[in-house]
Amino acid sequence: MTWNAKREHRQHPEQIRSDASRAAYERDYSRLIHSPTFRRLQGKSQVFGAGTGDYYRTRLTHSLEVAQIAREAARSLIRAYPDATFERADNPGLVMDSEVVECAAIAHDFGHPPFGHKGEEVLDGILDQLVKQRAWEAADALGLPPRSEPALKLRADARLKYEHFEGNAHNFRLIMFLEKREDIDGLNLSDAVLLGINKYPYPGTVNKKGMYLHEWQYLEAIRRDWGIPDGKKTLEAQLMDLCDDIAYSAHDLEDGIKAGKIEVHEHFLYDPLLNRLITEKITTLEDPFWKGWASEQIERKVEAVLKEFLKVWNAKMPFCENDYSRTRREVKAYWVSLFVNSLGIIDDGNWKKVTFVNEGAEDEDMLRIVSVLKSFAWVTMIRDLRVQRLQKRSEWMLKRLWQAFLDPETSKAIIPSDWLLRFERDQAKPKPIWTWEHMVIDYIAGMTDAFAEKIYNELYGLKVGSIYDLD
Repeated sequence: MTWNAKREHRQHPEQIRSDASRAAYERDYSRLIHSPTFRRLQGKSQVFGAGTGDYYRTRLTHSLEVAQIAREAARSLIRAYPDATFERADNPGLVMDSEVVECAAIAHDFGHPPFGHKGEEVLDGILDQLVKQRAWEAADALGLPPRSEPALKLRADARLKYEHFEGNAHNFRLIMFLEKREDIDGLNLSDAVLLGINKYPYPGTVNKKGMYLHEWQYLEAIRRDWGIPDGKKTLEAQLMDLCDDIAYSAHDLEDGIKAGKIEVHEHFLYDPLLNRLITEKITTLEDPFWKGWASEQIERKVEAVLKEFLKVWNAKMPFCENDYSRTRREVKAYWVSLFVNSLGIIDDGNWKKVTFVNEGAEDEDMLRIVSVLKSFAWVTMIRDLRVQRLQKRSEWMLKRLWQAFLDPETSKAIIPSDWLLRFERDQAKPKPIWTWEHMVIDYIAGMTDAFAEKIYNELYGLKVGSIYDLD
């Protein structure tokens, strides 16, 4: 099979050839853009709750912005690094195609549940508690000491059965199973696009950010067929991931300034408390470019980046006729341009790496600048009092929804029939994908913020729903 055939290969043979005149990745793009999951992103939080205002980003606008940045960055890299072209690359995974990168960026947040990262944390916590509970019940029934080897084996078996929840893993659950196309499950995307979305190329049994086992089986087979080394990502996946970080570091700060959570002046940016909070956030990260850095070193770097942020703002303000709104947008554009123009491709052992490059080597300082700006956004917005209150409320709602749907006998009357039919069909397979519990998690994870709140209110008496509402 040629490289082109490998990259355009799909898990299932195509049944309808009416769009055969379109290139493979154009079909992938259309399927993603027209999918219900893509439309639901407009109702899912980015930082501020979806519906908070008509200015702030949602998962939908964020994904479109990442896709635009990634597409243009890919085209630039192809011009600068001809070894990443289809004709000269050493491996199908070392090809850079702007259409594939754009598709990957469009789909990279498909798996995010309602209420942003808090929703992800809550749903994973629910499954983690379920695993512990079921393992404890099984061990107790057998009279096993909690820390004994047989009891720990029961815990491991329960983990394999119920798995975990993670937004990137749920991405593939949606794209390869929950979405519907023709007479198959999933969107049946090309292998190049699937690997382009795959930021964490390992199963969840190895790392919690990894994939669910059912979808991983197929991606692992592609990776073996392409000869991709363990743990390595395609160039397209690496670029998509970096462009996501670039968008976070610039766009979330723009939203924060607009919302008044970030003030651009010396008293705010030079506040020792802000510096300390950003430093504390960075010390929780596992990024290798911070390895070996003491807190005092990180604090000095944070101070330098915030000083540069203020310097850029003050330089842009006169050119924007002292218009705060224009300046905000121009400063965002400055940082995005700086980061994108610093991207390059370097050797990475037996593979290649997309990263920030300076004089032919990885520019770790630029990676740290992005990290500081992302942490700055997190500290000033995610930790904001009102954002925390909204997150606490969303935690209660998701846990109560879980409780409402957990019992398969009593909850079948309140779960949509197409989900029940899908569950029954899955259970009839020799190797079912779902447990009831993970089906419930997947159902909740697909909700928008507003829909989750609507169902919560209907179930718990805060609002009487109409029987004519469509779920």
